Amino acid sequence: MGLVRLLRTPEDRFTDLPDFPFEPKYAELDDPHGGVIRVGYVEAGPADGPVVLLLHGEPSWSYLYRKVLPVLASAGLRAIAPDLVGFGRSDKPGDLADHTYARHVEWMRGFAFDALDLHDVTLVGQDWGGLIGLRLVAEHPSRFARVVAANTGLPTGDIDMPPQWHAFREAVEKAPVLDVGRFIQSGCRSSLTEAERAAYDAPFPNEMYKAGPRAMPSLVPYRPDDPASTANRAAWRTLTELELPFLVAFSDGDPITGGMAPILQRSMKGAQGIEHPVIAGAGHFLQEDAGEELAEQVVRFVRG
Repeated sequence: MGLVRLLRTPEDRFTDLPDFPFEPKYAELDDPHGGVIRVGYVEAGPADGPVVLLLHGEPSWSYLYRKVLPVLASAGLRAIAPDLVGFGRSDKPGDLADHTYARHVEWMRGFAFDALDLHDVTLVGQDWGGLIGLRLVAEHPSRFARVVAANTGLPTGDIDMPPQWHAFREAVEKAPVLDVGRFIQSGCRSSLTEAERAAYDAPFPNEMYKAGPRAMPSLVPYRPDDPASTANRAAWRTLTELELPFLVAFSDGDPITGGMAPILQRSMKGAQGIEHPVIAGAGHFLQEDAGEELAEQVVRFVRG
């Protein structure tokens, strides 16, 4: 299955983004299915600082980490926030069939390890950032120093997803026009300004560009025989035995992933004996509602 169509969002869509002064950077990946895919990312902090890899989820992009990046940078950490393929400034495979869970894991693996050659990484994964990032940790543990799971999980399809998630999946599948800014707002406790909502819409000039956000909900393994279930079960087995320090930093108001917090705390060997914060007054997109507080928890965890 080759990559048929790659779309690239025009750069002028990203002018005047509120509170996002970061210079865009790009990495090129040789896609195993043919062609080169460009991944956009931003980074902040000293180039020789401890690496923190900030992975966003559906349907956001690295703009979600704009409150987190400066706090990590000022603590001397090298904070790197890529855009998933299909999101942000990254190239966008235009067909739904081009998006699979395995490909998204491989694209971020290629970005982090082939293109940037990152080591001793602290993963911060939220939403799909955890679904992808936790697979990377399980499959390449020697590259990581620690893990921060923030409103995320690693579903195998063996336990049903909450009703709110099923409603979200259906809404995304059926929406004639996918209003990305509205979906972000619905996952926040705080109110986004019009300019902030426009920033979340910026990567997607029209419906043609939205195959990534359209595809993601249906790629979550929600049945035991899902194509990704076997790989995710294997990842669980590895993760639960890893000695890597594992911080569970969930908000107090996420109906989608909230139930995962106690499971991760209980299951991960690296989570034992750690005090896990609950970030108050924040919804699913806790980076938006409480980004500075999340960042401070990450700094404390990295600096130990």
